[in-house]
Amino acid sequence: MKYLRLKKNTDIQRLFKKGNRAFSAALTAIYVPSKALKMAVIVSKKHGKAVRRNRIKRLVRQAFYNTCDKLPPCSVILLPKVAEEYCLAEFERSLLKCYKKMAQSVQ
Repeated sequence: MKYLRLKKNTDIQRLFKKGNRAFSAALTAIYVPSKALKMAVIVSKKHGKAVRRNRIKRLVRQAFYNTCDKLPPCSVILLPKVAEEYCLAEFERSLLKCYKKMAQSVQ
């Protein structure tokens, strides 16, 4: 499934202020229902240097791409939690848990 990227600071700030939150073991998702599926990944400097942060973003984006067909149309910000190691399977499991919580409140 195709999705759009949230890039504008105003869109991201709007989601932080008005969005609902869904929590899982490896991720926090902030979401608002919308017409199209949009996504952004935010990784803070607490996660490490740039190489590690970019790897985390790549893993989260791939996990989202693999599982986004189970998600209703909404705008989502994904915030990974700090951990020793990161893997694609863990992000996919966490996203599926978040999707269940999101589907209940979106519909």
